[in-house]
Parts: sequence; structure tokens; C-alpha cells
Amino acid sequence: MTAKRYGRIGDSPVIGAGTWADNSSCAVSATGHGEFFIRYHVAADICSRMKYTGVSLDEAANTVINGVLVEAGGDGGIIAIDHDGNIAAVFNSAGMYRAQIDTDGKVKVGIYKDWIE
Repeated sequence: MTAKRYGRIGDSPVIGAGTWADNSSCAVSATGHGEFFIRYHVAADICSRMKYTGVSLDEAANTVINGVLVEAGGDGGIIAIDHDGNIAAVFNSAGMYRAQIDTDGKVKVGIYKDWIE
């Protein structure tokens, strides 16, 4: 969130909401309207969906960010990597600053929906 009020506690440092890692599924870092990310335990939920239902990182992230979070009225997104090196950068806001480098060394950066390679 741009221009957030001083003293506001965001979701990013809250374990389970804005950050989570589990060697058997994925690692997630999130940003957005923290109240929703905290309430819906977004980062941990993505990893749990992978771990317990066997869905891919992309499917788990899209379900939570573009399903659960949107239905609740929350904006934001995540960057994540699974135990096989697959990367997801999913967001439901107009833009999210992000970058990635895959296992082959391919670099991508983005702000809005499209990536720059």
C-alpha cells in the first residue's frame, strides 16, 4: 500500500499472513491490505493448499489471491517458489513490483500484469 499511515502494522512480517515457508510445499512472501492477509492467513494457506491437496503453486496462489482474498475485499499479491523451483507472482491489484530469476537463470521483472524479459 502506498502512503500508509505511520505506526501501521502490515502483514508482511506476520508469520502465516505475509510470510511462510515449508520445505514440503513452498515459500511465500505477501504484500497488500494486511488486515485481510492476516485474517485469511494468506501465505500459509497457499502452502497448505499445495501440501494437503496436491495442487500446483500457481493454482494454490490464484485460488487464494484471486478467489478467497477478492471475495473478502482484499487487495495485494504474493511472490512464491515451490520445492521444485517453480515461481509464482500473483496479484489482484493494478500492479505489484516484482522480479524473478528461474532455475535456468532467466530474469523477469514487472510492475503491471505483463513481464519484461
